[in-house]
Amino acid sequence: MYISRLALDHYRSWSALVVDLAPHVNVLVGANGLGKTNIVEAIEVLSTGSSHRTSSSLPLVERGESKAVIRANVVEPASGAGDERVTTYEATIAARGANRARIDSGASRYLRDIVGLVPSVSFTPDDQRLVSGEPAARRALIDQAGALLAPRYAATLQQFTRIARQRAALLKQLGQREGSFDAALSGLEIWTGQFIEAGVDLTRMRERIVGRLAGTFASIYARLASGKGEAGLAYAPSFEEVAAAGDGDPRSAIAAHFQRLYAGEVARGVNLIGPQRDDLAVTLDGVPAREFASNGELWTMALALRMALFEAVSADRGVKPIVILDDVFAQLDDSRRAQILAFAAGQDQVLVTAAAPGDIPDLASDGSRTNVIDVASLLPCDGDVRADGPEPVR
Repeated sequence: MYISRLALDHYRSWSALVVDLAPHVNVLVGANGLGKTNIVEAIEVLSTGSSHRTSSSLPLVERGESKAVIRANVVEPASGAGDERVTTYEATIAARGANRARIDSGASRYLRDIVGLVPSVSFTPDDQRLVSGEPAARRALIDQAGALLAPRYAATLQQFTRIARQRAALLKQLGQREGSFDAALSGLEIWTGQFIEAGVDLTRMRERIVGRLAGTFASIYARLASGKGEAGLAYAPSFEEVAAAGDGDPRSAIAAHFQRLYAGEVARGVNLIGPQRDDLAVTLDGVPAREFASNGELWTMALALRMALFEAVSADRGVKPIVILDDVFAQLDDSRRAQILAFAAGQDQVLVTAAAPGDIPDLASDGSRTNVIDVASLLPCDGDVRADGPEPVR
């Protein structure tokens, strides 16, 4: 699977962009600030429904515009031997409101309905935070893995997020004593019940997803680190009652937990437990990696996490995800550069961003399969007129 053409309208810094891509290796070269990362980020959003750079849609839309559009022609194997088909996937990112999508200019649907159909895995300069940073970075990894591996995940996460926001708003209302106290308290009980239902569903899904990644992560780390240290990965749910219940029903125990927390939640105006506080426990030789691992070990674990996701998606979908290497090489020493290059070189499509020609890694030894794109040449010239259309020209 690979993207043959990408078109952007009003996406971040790009009022309009059409770029042709090739299978195997594509290198986007240009000075910082030209929009290289915005191009590959758009593919990540089309693939997973979200970006590792932001938690909301608003920054993805060009300032002053109401929406951004991402269109991609995707070449996939067809049923016949050696045959291929081209499908156009379109995502409309709204500055406010629901994000929408189309396939081959068909009926409008929610973006979540196409999430995972064009799988991708991104390696970024921030990846070390997957191990050393705050839990939000690790939750984002779980959410992107869920979007790629579990068909219902995006819808379940969206439903839970909506309920969590409504419940938090009611907690603040109770704390400020705005309106009818009895009505707000009654509403809080209703939303708490829905919060538990959706939260348990999301927790169960995350538990399965992390379980799928854990073994592969450990084996990849052992290979990358040449057997020096044993890495571990485990899900750390905020709803601990789910794990304690096993195959049983944890909802009554969670409801009782909430009863003990109501006073504190009202005082602070936030949901004190729930999947919005989940984490991953990443360990090295049985101790927390974020506290005891060296800088090099942290980078190796981050690479192993991304590679484990790639392997899981490949096995699940039967196609290799698109690999995005966004300005990662400046952060890596020679050994880890070699490891990630060896991994990327054999994939169906790799997109690399580099600030200067000298930063371009040697992904293809003979250079014959490397498509180098000068990002400056994609910028509009004075007098250019943007041509809108229902999809990229094939």
